[in-house]
Amino acid sequence: MTTTHSRLLRAELLSFDTDPGEGDSPAAGSVRHLEDGALWIEDGCIRAVDDYARLAPELPEGLEVIDHRGKLILPGFIDSHVHYVQLEIIASYGRQLLDWLNDYTFPEEQQFSSREHAEALSEAFLDELLRVGTTTAQVFCSSHPVSVDAFFAASHRRGLCMLAGKVLMDRHAPAALCDDTEGGIRDTERLIGDWHGKGRLGYSLTPRFAPTSTRAQLDAAGALMRNDASLWLQTHLAENTGELDWVAELFPGSRDYLEVYEQSGLVGPRSTFAHGIHLDQEMRGRLAERGANLAFCPSSNMFLGSGLFDRQAPREKGLAITYASDVGGGTDLSGLATLKAAYQVGQLRGQPLTAWQGFFGLTLGNARALSLDDRIGRLAPGLDADFVVLDPAATPLLARRTARCRSLAETLFALMMMGDDRTVLETWAGGRRQHRREP
Repeated sequence: MTTTHSRLLRAELLSFDTDPGEGDSPAAGSVRHLEDGALWIEDGCIRAVDDYARLAPELPEGLEVIDHRGKLILPGFIDSHVHYVQLEIIASYGRQLLDWLNDYTFPEEQQFSSREHAEALSEAFLDELLRVGTTTAQVFCSSHPVSVDAFFAASHRRGLCMLAGKVLMDRHAPAALCDDTEGGIRDTERLIGDWHGKGRLGYSLTPRFAPTSTRAQLDAAGALMRNDASLWLQTHLAENTGELDWVAELFPGSRDYLEVYEQSGLVGPRSTFAHGIHLDQEMRGRLAERGANLAFCPSSNMFLGSGLFDRQAPREKGLAITYASDVGGGTDLSGLATLKAAYQVGQLRGQPLTAWQGFFGLTLGNARALSLDDRIGRLAPGLDADFVVLDPAATPLLARRTARCRSLAETLFALMMMGDDRTVLETWAGGRRQHRREP
């Protein structure tokens, strides 16, 4: 006999149906907002979304109703680029990218050869993600296969939608972290077979970045992509000016950094390139033509002194932008903190981020760019029941600010600028409440 798990949440609901644009008011038809909404979930999926008064007569007798009036429910937040293996070196002082890798990242990642360590950090990382309302992330593991096994196993137990992969790195790193070309691909193929498509999991091929992979390794990763179009790819691109100089030295046969990846067949509709600060419009156009996306990591870019991302330039080329924490270079796993930093970067560039565009980006925008919008990113019937319950009065000061808000746009902007983990009352994924803030 099949048991149906069904319940209804009553709250203010907000979801996006398309890009709201850059205006102070969202584009017509882009936003679905229900002041007194009903979110009916059943067996891990959304069964219905409507005004509570309209849906209430259709509800079966005895259905559990969770009353969250005064709270705001949105789709679960999505983080397009983050390193779980760097969780414990977050906020490490005083380095730019290349020195930061050598002084902090590489020593830390060597610990993930231990299954026990990888399992403990996987659980801690997922706890932290859920605490800040993030239900899906695209995650860098370390170069150790056990780090991937541990992360996927922990995610699968919780029923989460996660993308992740083993770092491919066959040069310019400590011997304890380097794989060899054939061995790294062999490990990757085993991990794909074990985890890709299992439950709500997906595999992202993960060359760390061009300087730490030989051409042979990049070509081998490209061959895997060509053989299976359902795989994702994540790597880094044009984060730091010193990195650009190094890539030019290592790959003299490529006209620019992007072409290093193009020549190996790594640029496609499921490819995420983190940072992309130091690109020109011609390179952005090439990325857009192939359907790739750039992960905007504002807190990391500022923390490491990498530069101020030009958010409008990619949009002018039709290039998708995603929003990402990039912990450990980033300083906070919270999607709200990422949007706050993105707004601040935008102000410095004369292109401030609206709350409409920010919350679209964290939800449907990221889902679309990652080819996950058939499953997550909206509050809509048939999609997975991944959502976050935000409390606009979570702290005394936030409560004072939101009490004076006269529009949804004002409230959203206050949440974006003042919100933190305390703002997240509950996080639901796969129809299960996976986090509730302690009183």
